[in-house]
Amino acid sequence: MAPMQSYTIGQAARLLGVSPDTARRWADAGRVATHRDESGRRVIDGKDLAAFSVELARGGTGEDDVPSYTSARNAFAGIVTAVKLGDVAAQVEIQAGPHRLVSLLTREAVEELGLEVGMEATARVKSTNVHIDRP
Repeated sequence: MAPMQSYTIGQAARLLGVSPDTARRWADAGRVATHRDESGRRVIDGKDLAAFSVELARGGTGEDDVPSYTSARNAFAGIVTAVKLGDVAAQVEIQAGPHRLVSLLTREAVEELGLEVGMEATARVKSTNVHIDRP
């Protein structure tokens, strides 16, 4: 099994759709747990970031400097917050800033991409189809 992906404050900020300063303030306030990696950088475990992104989407941020979103683009970079596997089909949820996207795809596709809660992924939307890319 692959090690859990961790995110720097800057990466987490991009995935949450906020500035690095906002993400740093949240970490300093204890809203999301951080630790130091082997290089001494402050990082957030993927599962912790996934849970925090869902919390933000449900309850708001309490921040005034968070950008508002008035339209959607075709690509939503975010973090995987849930993976539900069936025998043939699967459901993947991605939190991309304030946007929660859910995609139904084959179990085989999820396994080939190695999708797990806490990893970065991009949902691409065309009409009613959502495709998920992994960096």
